[in-house]
Amino acid sequence: MAAESLTELPIDAKHATGGTHSSASSVDQKDSASELIDKQDAISQISTSELLPPLDEKPRFTDVLFRRKKTQPDDLDACATRRSVYDNPLIAKHYWPSEKYENLHRFDPDARWTFREERAIVRKIDWRVMLWAAISFSALNIDRGNLSQANTDNFLPDLHMTTDDYNLGNTVFRLAFLFAEVPSQLVSKKVGPDRWIPTQMCMWSIVTLCQFWLSGRSSFLVCRALLGFIQGGFIPDLILYLSYFYTKTELPLRLALFWMSSNVCSIIASFIAYGVLHLRGYMGKAGWRWLFLFEGVITLAIGLATFFMMPPSPTQTKKWFRSNGWFTEREETIIVSRVLRDDPTKGDMHNREGLTFKRLWTAICDYDLWPLYVLGLMFGIPISPPGSYLTLSLRNLGFGTFETNLLTIPSTVLGFITMWLVTILSEAVNDRAVVSMLEDIWALPFLIAIYCLPEHPNQWIYYGLATALLSYPYTHPIQVGWCSRNSGAVASRTVNASMYNMFVQLSAVVSANIYRKDDAPRYQRGNRVLITISCVNLFILYPGTKLYYIWRNKQRDRIWNAMTPEQQADYLATTKDMGNRRLDFRFAH
Repeated sequence: MAAESLTELPIDAKHATGGTHSSASSVDQKDSASELIDKQDAISQISTSELLPPLDEKPRFTDVLFRRKKTQPDDLDACATRRSVYDNPLIAKHYWPSEKYENLHRFDPDARWTFREERAIVRKIDWRVMLWAAISFSALNIDRGNLSQANTDNFLPDLHMTTDDYNLGNTVFRLAFLFAEVPSQLVSKKVGPDRWIPTQMCMWSIVTLCQFWLSGRSSFLVCRALLGFIQGGFIPDLILYLSYFYTKTELPLRLALFWMSSNVCSIIASFIAYGVLHLRGYMGKAGWRWLFLFEGVITLAIGLATFFMMPPSPTQTKKWFRSNGWFTEREETIIVSRVLRDDPTKGDMHNREGLTFKRLWTAICDYDLWPLYVLGLMFGIPISPPGSYLTLSLRNLGFGTFETNLLTIPSTVLGFITMWLVTILSEAVNDRAVVSMLEDIWALPFLIAIYCLPEHPNQWIYYGLATALLSYPYTHPIQVGWCSRNSGAVASRTVNASMYNMFVQLSAVVSANIYRKDDAPRYQRGNRVLITISCVNLFILYPGTKLYYIWRNKQRDRIWNAMTPEQQADYLATTKDMGNRRLDFRFAH
């Protein structure tokens, strides 16, 4: 994020009401940033009082009640452009996009746009970019979640496996997923996410449908390993791709929609499973085999379509099959300029520029992101085992195959709602650490209640508690956006997102081994572990992370505010610090 201190420096910027003008054409002619700033200085000085201030980075708890009023301007044709570092010629050149940046020809620091224009463009991005990203993510979750549905159709007995084999399969999947994260990101950064993401989708779809021919434990484990290795890196790469189109305050809500699509997918997949599993016995095959085949074909079709539905960047939407593109030149200028005004670091690399080993190692060694990695490891553990074992537990309590698949839908619907609400709350109060604690606050009483159930509980009481537990407000979208925001550069954001997701996958490995066969069917020992971890999250990890970032920001403030404006400008001109290592960077918390 741009430092708050910089936005307080005297602003000496120019005003232009159109889209691109001489500054944009100068970039087309590959003038240097300094030359462009000099040309801007020659333009007549016009007041920039109509510019909006940068978004407040301090908690605004009272805005929850008045948010709608504050976000509904009286005049939709008023200027919606916000002040940024590019409005000060003294420092703008230090934040100028790289000459390799693929959207440089549309970047115009003097461009101005209205609320009406901005809203129309964001809606267009939502429908054209975000919607298909959500569909792509749903394809991932169809292939990741079908194992749970297969369990309702005697999947384990048919392959002569136990729940420990099931746990091992989940562990193998997560480990393969984990180890593929960074290599997958390196490939994607080199060839472009618009090529790599659909390639991944097609490859894992083929493995999914090949599970029709599973013969036992060995083939099961091989398929789980292949699926994990191919799917690794998909999520952080798709998130990085979305960051090219959205500002840092818009992205968390879109990520919530991103994971809400997963819930919608789970609901649809439950109905698909309900129908397809009735094919048990058709051609002498089990219903779960037809389920793998059917869902593999669906995701393969989505993967092939994604080659045509994912443009490389906002300014590269014109193709032979889309001759007019998605955006006009004016719209491209607004998209690129608003994203860079919000976060100048998004212009420091080309979207097909590979990472050097030095930049990779620097990102890995970024200790300021380590608290978020620890949260990624721990936050999902209390919920994961009850969710993974829900269908098995319901079957053990006497519910039938088809009844069990339908009974999983209510918690999915309720989780859909709570996730959206908690993400809105996070942005409304501009807080991530405290709001993210709501997941464990929600889970803890239900975990205790399930732990206290008698040895042979009433099936409906258990189902009610499990459904309430699994309706928790999923805070993962908040934390993904938090990690992205605190990375501070495209190269770092690429690696740090992968690192964070690796710890999330490692969390799943841990979770997959908490419920053990010798602890079945009540899993009392496992539930004690979950309750303990939930308390650690609530009373140590989240408060500790927030306090750490507050402390780091105060350190930076002391140094930066002690410098004169000339010293600050000299630092920006000479520093080799990048991303969140810069003194003008402030961490979100």
